[in-house]
Amino acid sequence: MIGKVGLQLYTLRSFLKTETDIRSTLKKVKEIGYNTVQVSGLGPIEPKVLKEILNEFNLKASSSHIGYNNLINEPEKILEEAKLLGYETVACPSLPNELRNEAGYKKAAKELSKVGKFFYENGLILVYHNHAFELQRYNSGLGLEILFNESDPKYLQTEIDTYWIQFGGGDPAEWILRYKDRAPIVHIKDMAIRENKQIMIEIGNGNLNWPKIFEALKEAKTKWYMVEQDDTNELNPFESVKISLNNLKKMGIYA
Repeated sequence: MIGKVGLQLYTLRSFLKTETDIRSTLKKVKEIGYNTVQVSGLGPIEPKVLKEILNEFNLKASSSHIGYNNLINEPEKILEEAKLLGYETVACPSLPNELRNEAGYKKAAKELSKVGKFFYENGLILVYHNHAFELQRYNSGLGLEILFNESDPKYLQTEIDTYWIQFGGGDPAEWILRYKDRAPIVHIKDMAIRENKQIMIEIGNGNLNWPKIFEALKEAKTKWYMVEQDDTNELNPFESVKISLNNLKKMGIYA
């Protein structure tokens, strides 16, 4: 089973500030060849209006990123919007600074499991998106290990970010396989070296082991592969996401 490719809209956040921006940007996303998006980085827009725009360009919104405190404090509102927009997953994109410690990961595991249970019982899967800070080691393991091992695997699943795992010294394929029964969605993002610094780059133009990563994703039966590039390094972001999609097609991975 090969997953479906989508675009994490955060990549194009500079072009999503107004309703007019959102409409023109989603039109370009469709023209580039993406059929699915993950909602993040948008300016103010009513969910109903966003749904109308998505329908206008025959785009599916399969997921969204929602801040930790919003997830914990207003799950009913989030569920309502998720149902309207057709999300399959909703992602916690990070943890507040005060929870980035051993006790904090344990607390977050319980709180996210609780709200994740509410979502699960209503047909929505909660996932956690990692950066590199979660790979700091504590007495009871790496932060990301604590978060996933202390949470209920049914109610908190993973959104492994390949770049940030590699950045933190991990092996993206190994992390995907470690939690292969709870990996419905992944962020695919490549890494290269420029002037001795790690940079984000278009998928296939960097140094990540994509054959190994895609084999792991296939084994995990991951459904959604979300292209994301937080920083396109002075290249036009639309050109960046187009290059990534074209390279994925060359690898046999299609939108």
